[in-house]
Amino acid sequence: MAVITKKTPNPPGVTIWVLVTLLWGTVFYWTSIIMLQLAAYQLQEGSFNPSGSEQREVYGIQVGVLILFALVAMMVKNMFEPGGQKQITRWQKISEGKGEKIFISFAGSLATSFFFTALTAVTFVVSSAFLGFVVDLTVSVVLLAALFNIAAGIAASLIVGLVFLIARVGRKKG
Repeated sequence: MAVITKKTPNPPGVTIWVLVTLLWGTVFYWTSIIMLQLAAYQLQEGSFNPSGSEQREVYGIQVGVLILFALVAMMVKNMFEPGGQKQITRWQKISEGKGEKIFISFAGSLATSFFFTALTAVTFVVSSAFLGFVVDLTVSVVLLAALFNIAAGIAASLIVGLVFLIARVGRKKG
């Protein structure tokens, strides 16, 4: 008689870290641009109105920054939690139907949307110096844009939750 054992899943590898960071970094890059423009307009501070070609040029740089960020974040996470047991446990709870139902990783979405706004702003400021266009962002504009971008984080969390519901991810088996 064969004995069936449950295999403990492995923590995410480099590919997952990079792909997930690129996915969310890309989503929040574009929402951050909109929010930075809105915040600059609302506060009547600074200058942030990059053209479409400037946005694409900076996005190319942002991709490199995101990949570097993913690799550093993975190394730091592995230093503090070798084996990724907390993440594995969370995945197991979700697959057993004990995880979040609608807002998937709600707190993480809020923090991510806020962080990526700041990252986008810094990438634009640094890139504009050698790409030859004008970006003048104040701290107030970046903070207000980051607050505005939290709405995008909430929407992203809700969309992922709805996809999970439709795909029946996290439904109790049996």
